[in-house]
Amino acid sequence: MKNYKVAVVGATGAVGLEMIRMLEIRNFPVGNIKFLASERSIGKKLKFRGEEISVELLTKNCDKDIDIALFSAGTAISKKFAPIFVNNGSFVIDNSNAWRMDKNVPLVVPEVNSHVLEKNKKLIANPNCSTIQMVVVLKPLHDFVKIKRVIVSTYQSVSGAGQKGKDELTEQIKAWVNGYKIPVANKFQHQIAFNLIPQIDIFMNNGYTKEEMKMTNETKKIIGDDSIKVSATCVRVPVFRSHSESVWIETEKPLSSVKAKKIFSKAKGIQLLDDPKNNRYPMPLFAENNQITFVGRIRSDISTNNNNALTFWIVSDNLLKGAALNAVQIAEVIIGNNFV
Repeated sequence: MKNYKVAVVGATGAVGLEMIRMLEIRNFPVGNIKFLASERSIGKKLKFRGEEISVELLTKNCDKDIDIALFSAGTAISKKFAPIFVNNGSFVIDNSNAWRMDKNVPLVVPEVNSHVLEKNKKLIANPNCSTIQMVVVLKPLHDFVKIKRVIVSTYQSVSGAGQKGKDELTEQIKAWVNGYKIPVANKFQHQIAFNLIPQIDIFMNNGYTKEEMKMTNETKKIIGDDSIKVSATCVRVPVFRSHSESVWIETEKPLSSVKAKKIFSKAKGIQLLDDPKNNRYPMPLFAENNQITFVGRIRSDISTNNNNALTFWIVSDNLLKGAALNAVQIAEVIIGNNFV
């Protein structure tokens, strides 16, 4: 089997570390790997397959023979460096928001639209974490009976804000447990411990946040149907890892909950967990460190007089399927298609 030269850009961040772990767990055919980051991480050692590898500085003069570069270093870094890697012949799979809505850049969730990947399109966008887990569940339903409208409320963990988000929740909980005054919020707009914050990212002119508009726009692009109407409310919750979503859909034709469960049970990347009699349904605790997207609480909407509306609950690890795992799966499609 051919081996590939891989670079992880932003290797020391929360998603970068998971990218490295996914490459190892999924036995990606890595012949040589480079860990690249900013100056503050130079010399730090990270393990890969039992070997300690030093983190190197990301520069414009990085190796020009890298086959695949996984980027998770933020929008500004991606805009500056991703084109350089592409011009040097590398496939770049970028986890930032820099290129997602660029009409010339594929926005990919392999279970949904791997067919848009091409050998000559070397810059590929990894979607937003909350969008990924939703479209994995929506696509098999949409293929069976067209989805007209989606209303989703997300319950997003603090790890979606990186290590600083996790640290802030930890510090606030420790302070409360020890009887100290809870520290003033820094990473989030308000105290996150024992609280919910109905704001992720900045507010737009239409009253929605940037995160909510990502879900609207990215869903249409990934599924390939601009007619789907999507309204999202994104909420930060005091959970360390894994995002949850309450989803309501309206379909063009009737779709029963029984049929939806059958569709889910056969779909790729999904595990149906729907046994309310035994209190079994998806929760963040089940999804953490799991490569599967869970769906449950599937039921027909009793507020309508037809069978054209369903509601269900989705949970997935935002650092894995929502980021690192999806990126590695894209890389697997690239090598599977002999694009590199």
